[in-house]
Amino acid sequence: MKLVKHLANLGYGSRKEVAWMFREGRVTDADGEVLYADDVVPFDAIRVDGEVLDPPQGLLLMLHKPVGVTCSTKDPGRVVYDLLPPRFRLRNPALSTVGRLDRDTSGLLLLTDDGQLLHRIIAPKSKLPKVYRATLAEDLRGDEAALFASGTLMLDGEKTPLLPAELETTDARNARLTLHEGRYHQVRRMFAAVGNRVVALHREQIGGLELGNLPEGERRILDETGRQALFAPAA
Repeated sequence: MKLVKHLANLGYGSRKEVAWMFREGRVTDADGEVLYADDVVPFDAIRVDGEVLDPPQGLLLMLHKPVGVTCSTKDPGRVVYDLLPPRFRLRNPALSTVGRLDRDTSGLLLLTDDGQLLHRIIAPKSKLPKVYRATLAEDLRGDEAALFASGTLMLDGEKTPLLPAELETTDARNARLTLHEGRYHQVRRMFAAVGNRVVALHREQIGGLELGNLPEGERRILDETGRQALFAPAA
């Protein structure tokens, strides 16, 4: 692939804008030598303004989504793409969120430009558990764990019971919930079904991949080790 098209696909600008970057000497090799649009060089040797390029197609990154940010490309308020370099919006193929977290939920969010990988992650047959930490408005009754694990709980407006889910309580109003499916606002609706209300919700793990100490609003590109962790059995 020609360098101009390659950089344009990574979102560094339109082809015309990228062509001007070459004319201005902003595209170099690792030693600082100016590159020309028709040069043939390894991907990892290219620099733009002295910085290494973003990963090519197949990018997978994890993001610590804050409360108040929407998983959308268009919204009157802040969206997840506002937390990324502007060029990430312009990548081709597009960078998409893997599933969603609602505006009032924080925590681990994945984004990728690899459609096959996206579908592998969200496909029910992948059985990737998702772990949430919930803070509740009222004290837990004590029977929620058994009910959630029973596989019989029906949510309002649905015709199929939920798959069994694991609830671990840390105190009367705080709990960790592990889901094995992803229905609309599932955690909030599950606690509503037992007469409670979620006042804060945070996703801390998908599959074997943990958010860990990644600061709020920050991102991390996942290498092969991170991808393997995602599909590894959750601890």
